[in-house]
Amino acid sequence: MKILQSIILGIVQGLTEFLPVSSSGHLIVIKKLFGIDQEQFGLTYDIALHFATLIAVFIVFWPDILALLKKPIQKTTGLLIVATIPAALVGVFFDDYIESISQSGGFLGLAFIFTAFLLFFSQKAKQKAKNIDLMSYKDAAVIGLMQGVAVMPGISRSGSTTSAGLIMGVEKESSMRFAFLMSIPVIMGSAVLGVKDIITEPTAVEWAPVIAGMLAAGISGYFAVKFMLNFFKKRSLNLFAVYVGILGVLILIDQLFFKKFFTVFLM
Repeated sequence: MKILQSIILGIVQGLTEFLPVSSSGHLIVIKKLFGIDQEQFGLTYDIALHFATLIAVFIVFWPDILALLKKPIQKTTGLLIVATIPAALVGVFFDDYIESISQSGGFLGLAFIFTAFLLFFSQKAKQKAKNIDLMSYKDAAVIGLMQGVAVMPGISRSGSTTSAGLIMGVEKESSMRFAFLMSIPVIMGSAVLGVKDIITEPTAVEWAPVIAGMLAAGISGYFAVKFMLNFFKKRSLNLFAVYVGILGVLILIDQLFFKKFFTVFLM
């Protein structure tokens, strides 16, 4: 059963990390719906899933990454650094708070609704032909601020950063590519912080569920990235906005009235 649960969580992590619907939010929802203990898989498992999704991004964007490694001192590198700073600061100073609200899910309904409004609003922004090369550091800073906000469970990182790019006038494909590229240092940083915690507080690890979850997350993450890059060329994000909006309303109703799955609100 634990391996099956691990595979399910891995698939959810891989898909929702790159679809604009919030991976952290969906993991909380799945655990609540199926009664999975939040601590059942542990920190090692969480790091393994993030590492697997990181590999998926590396595979898809290897030409872009190789170009940055061959010529690290270039504008794109500077843009990525600027865009990474806000999320890094939030991760360092508010890690414990983010962990506590992740456990409770108290903000989840409102966070999903916020994601829906952001996705919908960004589709109304005036489209321009600004690609990554034409982005300014101000654009990168605004996109980075949204990535910092997206550490809140229920606020999609890929959705908020892509939306911010659109609002700043970056064309669709470049906005999404930059959003995926800037996820690399954040995912890596999250994994490093997690490894530090594991070293200071080592625990026994069941490797079968960890490996099963990694494979599920890596494979589903790869296909999610490829899907979004192709999907967004021809269509808007409104479909995802409707989905997370409905999900947010349902969670909010449960939080306020029924308390069947989510027993707290704004805590």
